[in-house]
Amino acid sequence: MLLAVDAGNTDTVFGIWQNEEWTHVFRIRSLSDESPNYFESKLRLHFLEANLALDKVTVTVLSSVVPPLTPTLKAMLSTLFGESPIVVGPDVYPALKVEIDHPHEIGSDLVANAVAAFTKYNRNAVVVDFGTALTFTTVSADGRILGVAIAPGLKTAVKALFSNTAQLPEVPLQLPESAIGKNTTHAIQAGILLGYESLVRGMITRIRRELDGDCIALATGGLSSIIDTLHGEFVEVNRSLTLDGLRIIGEKVKQKSA
Repeated sequence: MLLAVDAGNTDTVFGIWQNEEWTHVFRIRSLSDESPNYFESKLRLHFLEANLALDKVTVTVLSSVVPPLTPTLKAMLSTLFGESPIVVGPDVYPALKVEIDHPHEIGSDLVANAVAAFTKYNRNAVVVDFGTALTFTTVSADGRILGVAIAPGLKTAVKALFSNTAQLPEVPLQLPESAIGKNTTHAIQAGILLGYESLVRGMITRIRRELDGDCIALATGGLSSIIDTLHGEFVEVNRSLTLDGLRIIGEKVKQKSA
């Protein structure tokens, strides 16, 4: 079995890859002030409930965009599985060149997204990740990460609106039928969800234009299914795409070191 760990700003996602599929995916809150023992107890419980044996895990891969949490998770995985995890960064997977000004500034989750898109399609591609942040990672057909665009994620935008406007209620993330809001909830849904629909569509169009029209788009992230009117823009909507990239990196690194 391979265990892929994707530590994001909100949750840390753990994926078990066996028999050529993700058989179990579970989440633990990304609490950076907790100890390795906290995450170990949570992970042991998930393994127990899923009837999984810890000693069957032969490869662990870690991506973290939360610097204070990285050493905690690394220590926990080392203790639990007896071997340090493969920690993803721009140098770990040299098959892709990172063509940005400061390569170590790119999130390891975005590297994983680019690896997955490049490995699957070998074409110019932009991966739109609907997470805490909304990110657009562009990779070329010849294996270069060309760059990234970042905007606040859907939930982040909604929370920012609530925290700065006392009278606005929390609203469900549901796509409204009209852009003309008839009440406060409808107005927020129209402004944020339909606004983000235009944002995503416009960014994909602009990126394609900069690549002379030759660019496919993929979607991932926990909120990738919310704006379903965008699905026609994507060749694939896959919430596990980041985990796929981590798996590919883990398998390649393991083969190289064998």
